[in-house]
Order: sequence, then structure tokens, then C-alpha cells
Amino acid sequence: MHDNVFDRYHASDSSLHHLDPRVKAVLTVIFILSNALLPDGAWLAFVFSWLLILFANQLARLGLGYTFKRSFVALPFALAAITAIFSIPGKPLGEWHIAWLTLIPTDAGLLRFVSILIRSWLSIQMAILLVATTQFPDLIHAFEHLRVPRILTTIIAFLYRYLFVLTDEVFRLLRAREARSAGLPGQKKGGSLVWRAKVTGNMTGQLFLRSYERSDRIYSAMLARGYTGNLRTLHPHIMHRRDWLILACAVTLLLLIQFIGWIR
Repeated sequence: MHDNVFDRYHASDSSLHHLDPRVKAVLTVIFILSNALLPDGAWLAFVFSWLLILFANQLARLGLGYTFKRSFVALPFALAAITAIFSIPGKPLGEWHIAWLTLIPTDAGLLRFVSILIRSWLSIQMAILLVATTQFPDLIHAFEHLRVPRILTTIIAFLYRYLFVLTDEVFRLLRAREARSAGLPGQKKGGSLVWRAKVTGNMTGQLFLRSYERSDRIYSAMLARGYTGNLRTLHPHIMHRRDWLILACAVTLLLLIQFIGWIR
């Protein structure tokens, strides 16, 4: 009912959607590692990496700005690296006094911080592209084919599916609360802060119990339908010549970007 809250797969009949999920998963990991290995201030290499993402967006028929518009949501997390501005030795750019602290930004620190932001931004876009062009079950099976430990893939798969169970229970509790919360027009519903905290605590406890009971019913239903610990798929995931060719071309482009980035 609420699958669109978490599921970001964008259905389309493109060559990138039909590409083997193992190839897409491997290329995503290699792309992120490639960005991490680029030196600070490799602006030309960063530009080529972004052009590669834009080309992949167009190839997937998502539009040039698909990943671009969605990537800024996660960028605030990259601000955790802001301390690099003041911790990397270099030429001082100024001196800031905040209470008992004295902060001295440096040119090397600013260069490191901007480079980290760009790396994070590009990596996030590549991850968004992977999720938008690959269905989650296919992605899990790709991990299994790539010899990721089965216990890990199973945990990830169940965590993903039970997020929907948890979301359904939350919406049910919210609807029940609204149905039982009468209020006069123009007046705020509910009581004091202590009363609201008590209601929230009760709802949290009910959510835990409902989710636990429903997950037990779901697992029993899975066993009744033949679940043996392995996730099944209708797609055979056979690597074709086209998949190998695209993998080789993409890896070659990433190596070329590395070469460009390290040339001074």
C-alpha cells in the first residue's frame, strides 16, 4: 500500500534497465571507489565522472536531471567533513574566534572539504541510478551471485520488506488515533505535553507488538509457500556478451578518468 515510500525503482524499457544487475552493482562499487581514489582538486576528472552519470541517466531514459535533483537530499550528511577545513595543514585563510575556540581555515583544508563534497555528491547520484534501474529482488540476487554472504543478503532483504510492514502498522495507528481524537474547530487537539508523551509511548509499545505479531504471521505464510531460506526470482540472470562488453567499456572509462585525475 505504501511501497512508494521506500521503493525508488523507476520502470522503463531501456538498455540500462535490461542490463544484468551484477554488472550494475559492480560498476556502482567501482565508480564509488574510483571517486574515492581521485586526488583532491581533480576537477577535470570530477567533471568527466559527472558526464558519465548524465550519459547513464539518458541511457536509462530517466532524463538528464533525474539523479541530480534527488542527490541533494543526502548532501547535508557530507557536511560532517567540515572539520577538514580547520584540521588540514596549509596556508591560513583567516582566523575566527568563537567563544573559547580559535578556528583557522586553510587552503588545503578547504580543497579537501570541497573535494569530499563532490565525491559524495557523485557517489550518491550513482547509487540513486542503481536503485532506479534495478528492482530490489534482482539486486539481492546480484549480491548472491557476487558471493556476498547469504546471511547478509537475507537480512537486508527481510529488513527491506519489513519496513513496509512497519509502515503499514504506523499508518493504522495514526488513523486509529485520528478517529478517536475529537476536537473543536480552530482548537488544538490533545492535552498537555505529559499527556502527549504518554500517548506516544503507548503507540510505540502497540507498534512493537503489532509488528512482531504480523511478522510472525508473514513468516508462517512464507513457510507454507515453500520458503527454505533462499530468495527466489523469475529472472535467470545470465551474463550475455553485451553485458560483458558494457562492463569492459565502463571499467575502461573509469580507468581513463583515474588517469586524467592523477595527471598534473
